[in-house]
Amino acid sequence: MKIILHGSTGAMGKAVAEIVSGGKHEIVAFVSPDYPQSSGNQYRSLPEFTGEADCIIDFSNHAAAKALTSYAAERRIPVVIATTGYTEEESAMVRECAKTVPVFMSANMSLGVAVLTKLAKTAAAFFPDADIEIVEYHHNRKLDAPSGTALMLGNAIKEVRPDAEFVLGRSGSGKRQPQDIGISAVRLGNEVGTHEIYIATKSQRIKLEHRAESRSLFAEGAVSAAEFLIKQAPGFYDMSSLVSA
Repeated sequence: MKIILHGSTGAMGKAVAEIVSGGKHEIVAFVSPDYPQSSGNQYRSLPEFTGEADCIIDFSNHAAAKALTSYAAERRIPVVIATTGYTEEESAMVRECAKTVPVFMSANMSLGVAVLTKLAKTAAAFFPDADIEIVEYHHNRKLDAPSGTALMLGNAIKEVRPDAEFVLGRSGSGKRQPQDIGISAVRLGNEVGTHEIYIATKSQRIKLEHRAESRSLFAEGAVSAAEFLIKQAPGFYDMSSLVSA
């Protein structure tokens, strides 16, 4: 598989490059505006690469959504989007792109988080009156809060609790409302990523937790998603699609 790595100079881009290096796949284009100039197989923008590719893996920034989706659709190249922080307008661009090419998008590329999501939905449905709180921890360089994964978990729970409402970074005066899903973000040190879900009734409490020990976890997931995606028809796919395949 020939891969275009978009966002190649970031921590996750470097992790993907390390995973792919020496394996059965090849990165044919490293793309990042951080390069001082385009040279060899390094490019400052996607349109500069006109060679053959089977898939794009994107670990760039949500602000690049228009450039990324336009390029993928125009060149008919499947794209794996592992970037978080998308606005509604940017998400609409992704959905439009999926009408032309296969698009895989997930705020978290971990298989373990996919399992956590299923467990959270099951527990929330089984205890419909329980209080639910999500706490996420990441390194002190992370830009978006709450994390895309925390929002993904919250939205999954909302599928079985349609009246639920997010309360981000609880503060001020006033008691908790029954429909609240509290989401708290902690930023410290070099934390890779931990997500905790608390489901509590008056008599018991369940804690579900996923802890990422290495960024290679997400890189491996992105490559697996790309391997899955290149076999699919145009459409929108996510971790649940991969787990069910």
